[in-house]
Formats: sequence, structure tokens, C-alpha cells
Amino acid sequence: MTRERRRALVGVVGGILLANTGSYIWFPVLVATLGGSDSGFWAGVVMCMTYVGRLLATFCYEGIAARSGVRTAVFLGTALEAVALGLMGFADGVLAYSVLAFFIGFGSGTSFPGLKNVLVSFPEDERPKAFSAFQMAGQVGLFGGALLGAALADVGLRTLFTVVFVFFAGFCLITSALIPRQGAERVPDSPGGRVPLFSLAAFKGIEVRGATRYFLLSAAFWSLSLGFVVGIPLHMEEYVPGWAPSAPFWITGLSILVLQYPLFQLLSKRFSPGTVMAVGLTGMTVAFVAFGAGRTGPWVVVGCLTVVLGEILFVPSFDLWISRRVPEHRLAKAMGAMHFFRSAGNMAGSLAAGILFDLSRSLGVAGGNWYVAALLAAGCALVCLSGRRSGPADEGRDGADADVDAEAIEHEGTVRENV
Repeated sequence: MTRERRRALVGVVGGILLANTGSYIWFPVLVATLGGSDSGFWAGVVMCMTYVGRLLATFCYEGIAARSGVRTAVFLGTALEAVALGLMGFADGVLAYSVLAFFIGFGSGTSFPGLKNVLVSFPEDERPKAFSAFQMAGQVGLFGGALLGAALADVGLRTLFTVVFVFFAGFCLITSALIPRQGAERVPDSPGGRVPLFSLAAFKGIEVRGATRYFLLSAAFWSLSLGFVVGIPLHMEEYVPGWAPSAPFWITGLSILVLQYPLFQLLSKRFSPGTVMAVGLTGMTVAFVAFGAGRTGPWVVVGCLTVVLGEILFVPSFDLWISRRVPEHRLAKAMGAMHFFRSAGNMAGSLAAGILFDLSRSLGVAGGNWYVAALLAAGCALVCLSGRRSGPADEGRDGADADVDAEAIEHEGTVRENV
């Protein structure tokens, strides 16, 4: 790896570390605060608006990058996110929080693809190491942000968001200083002329013949995943007020860091992707039942130790599953479809978590929101098992090929953001 690419990698990895740290400082505290002062519904709305912003940014990113270059696009997106987060400390009311959350999401949706573009520009033999470092930095940031969020849980929101602003300002500066302009070239204009600033071309990848039902399964998983992210701070505020709202993310972050690589490798070499996905969803089912039935600190720990199986096992296995079932000439469209259905699942999960939390309280069914999530997770696990047999694309593939795919997915397929 050349010195220039090494500097770029440090900038990208350092940036995502600061970004994830800052994100996991503010969102559990804000969700718990809104759940206590307003309602779970409004907490879900605010989080949902970040995903609305991210989804809209996918239709603008190519046009922005084509005009300004990838490095400048990263700078603009990060700067927008930092300013919106700084203003969060001075906002008052859910409407103001929702508007700022939209701009936070739009900034993230602009900067994050730019960071990945920088890594994709590396030579093919250097990409696995780069993406692995990127993923590890994201998980370390998650864990560190949850710890810092606990330390700042009792301070005012103005102080909290000032600290977060400093992290994102650092994110903006480190990426701008270390990513070279020539290492992140401008996106070329389209053959027919200049790339439009806003384009709905991403919708072309939503339908992929024969695989749409699998993408619906992915949307359901991401709805469950975001349901946990939004629902657990509300749960902590209501049932375990003695713990910090971010405490569950200490457990999940550390568990993912320790278990992700060895556990996925162990199961992926012995079972089909559909079976591994079902195991991950079963872990989420157990976790949701634990949250609903126990509702105390020890049960939260049990649930957090098993809910991570979805993140560890489902996500990389789904990538592998799709790569085997979708013909190679449709894989590019499949990637677009995966992003769209993930975004749709994130938005639905954010809203559903808040609504179900309020509904369970109003009906006097403690933990009822988690029971609904458990039923959905169990149903998804059954769908995975029913479709676990290999498709046509698997014919002639042996165990060695599967091992190679599993390793590739581990390095590259799990590059993603949670918040």
C-alpha cells in the first residue's frame, strides 16, 4: 500500500470511528428523553427522519460528487451533519428535532457513500484489509460512543450535543486533511451529458426478477434491527431507569467485536446461508421474548447477548445468499435493491418501535411491543428455513467455494452503518 493510500485509509477509518462514537453518544439519550417527555411515537418519528434524509441523499449523491468530487462531497455531507447536530442542543420540541434529524440523515447519506468510494478506489488486493479496518473502526466507535453516552446521560442536551458536534467536526477535518484529491476522483458525467443533481435512477434496482421476496425479508430484518435500536432506550427509561439508556449498546458492541468473525466463520462452513440466517433470527426472537418477559437489568443483559446474533449472522449470510441466487448480470441491480429495502425497513422499524411501545403501555400489556417483534422474527426465521436449499446458481459449487465466499463476505459484505 502506497503512502498516499495509507493516509487515505487512516482518514476514512479515523472518520468513521469518530462518526460512530458521536452517533452512539446522542441517539440513545435523545430517544429516552423524548420517550419520557413526549411519547415513544415521537421518539420514533425523530429517528425515522434521519433515515428519510439518508434515503433522499441516495438520489442526490452521484450528482453532488460529479460536480464537486468525492472528497468535497464527504466534506459537505459531514459538515452538514455536524452543524445539524450542534443545533440539536439549541432545539426545542419534536418538530425542530425532526427537521434537524432529516439534515443529519442527509449529511450522513452523502458522506458515507463517499468514504466507501475512496476504499473502492484502492487496488483489489488491498480492499479486504481496508474494508475490514473500516468495519472494525465502526464497531469500536459504537462501543466507545455507548460508554461516553452513559457518562453524559445526566448532562443537559446542549452540553451533550456540543460534545457530539466536536466529534463530527473532527470527522470533517480528518477526512479532509488525509483523503487526497487525486485519491478520490470526480465521478464521471453520464454518457448523455452531465449527471443530474437529483435522479430517481436508483429506483431501477428495486425490482430484481425472482429475488424481490428475499429483499422483503431483508426489509423485515432491518425493521426488527431498528426496532431494537429505538425500542431499547425507551425500554430502559421505563423499566430500568437506574441504568444509562446506552448501557445495552455496551453489551451488543463488545459482543459483536468478539464474536462476529469466529462465529460466522464457524457456522457458515457447516450450514447453508438460509440456516445461518435462521439461527440469527432465532437469537433475536429469544432476545425479544427476554425483553418482554423479564423487563429487568439481568434480562436486558440476556437479550443483548442474543440479539447480536442477527447482526453477526443474518447480514453477511444474506449477502452470500443473494450472490448465489441472483444471476451475475443482475447483481448490480441487486445491490441497489438491497439499499432501498434496507432503508425502507429502517424507516418502518423506527416508527413501529415507538408506536408499539406506546400501545403496549396504553393497553397495560408490559413488554407487548417485544412480543410482536418476537413473532415477526420467528416468522422470518421460518421463511429462511423454507428457502435454505440452494438455488440454480449454486449448482456445481463445492465446499471450498463456499468457504471463499464466506471469507469475502466477512471482509466486504458487512460494511454497513447502524445509525
